[in-house]
Amino acid sequence: MRRRDVLAGIGSVGVIGGAGALAIRGPPSFDDGTEETEPTADPLVIETVDAPGSEARDVRIPASDRATFLDFFGTWCGPCKEQMPALVEANDRIGDEVRFISVTNEAVGRSVTREELADWWRKYDGNWLLGIDPTAELSAEYSIGGVPYAVAIDSSGRVQWSEAGRKSADELVAGIERALETGETDGGDG
Repeated sequence: MRRRDVLAGIGSVGVIGGAGALAIRGPPSFDDGTEETEPTADPLVIETVDAPGSEARDVRIPASDRATFLDFFGTWCGPCKEQMPALVEANDRIGDEVRFISVTNEAVGRSVTREELADWWRKYDGNWLLGIDPTAELSAEYSIGGVPYAVAIDSSGRVQWSEAGRKSADELVAGIERALETGETDGGDG
């Protein structure tokens, strides 16, 4: 009798857990076996800073007309400084096919000034869009837990690659190309 009670209890836990998963995730898909990519993120507008390759304006993330590459960094971050030559090379290799942007969520105006940020940018040879995310809204949208952190988004707004840690130029280009290839096959006009 005790064994039946235990088995019934275990069975009901499985049923309740399965029902909870069904309620949260919906029914499983049994289509052609291809997995759907992440849903598109809601577009956000961030401010860019006047610095080499960048001008002070508002920029939509992700771009509506092409793939977007985001590099999250901090001026205080050693690996971010060490990764800058790889980012310079990756940007040179990718060109204008991608909106290439580095973003910091430092408290610009308090912990670092815009001038100090632009000086840091010059010192490490940055020459593409330089954005700020003072409220960390963009960082939260892409689940950034630390820096450096790279995110490649296809032209339809789907994240195709994201990874923490210092990367080589080859690794960055390979991640960005995943977003370019997917955008081409999807016909993503953004």
